[in-house]
Amino acid sequence: MTNQNIAILGWGSLIWDKRPEFDDQHHGWKAEGPVLPLEFSRISGKTRKQALTLVIDPAHGQDCAVQYALSRRTNPDDAICDLRSREGTVMNRIGFYFADGSRKGAPNVPPTIPVWAKEKKLDVVVWTGLPSNFLEIAKEPFSVEAAIRHLQNLPPDAKAMAAEYVWRAPVLVQSPLRKALQGEPWFAVQTEAPKDK
Repeated sequence: MTNQNIAILGWGSLIWDKRPEFDDQHHGWKAEGPVLPLEFSRISGKTRKQALTLVIDPAHGQDCAVQYALSRRTNPDDAICDLRSREGTVMNRIGFYFADGSRKGAPNVPPTIPVWAKEKKLDVVVWTGLPSNFLEIAKEPFSVEAAIRHLQNLPPDAKAMAAEYVWRAPVLVQSPLRKALQGEPWFAVQTEAPKDK
């Protein structure tokens, strides 16, 4: 197998929550990634205490430009494994696109990724493909109002963690829920938004 140019897409904690075992395997994050429909519509598990996390959500998401990092790996399987391990998930929750069409990944490839990959001369693109699970966990369809109710009902430590996750998302991620939360005084005081460096 020849060496391949591999990009990892990021839009949430992958960018700011430092994990050396993963971060050492890729170069720095860059702007000008593909545009994807994102929303804070997945209820996290124990590690984030039911905070709402960003996922690709075609039904409720806002088109946002994501970031990308070039993997130091030259074998796509290694890059895919890096991301799967970092996210603590299973293989079918890792999305990937091979420009030569040699492999098809699950979940479905957003249509903006092949176009972007061609522009950047990339052989492989890898991303986290976790879906929204709001309906399954909250027992009601996702909406901005339902998401705010979910956050309001979290205990104080979990609410602070949820606020941190929202504020630390890249500036270009302006989803409907994030815009609504910016006007909620109870949410804004949970934590100070980190200042851009």
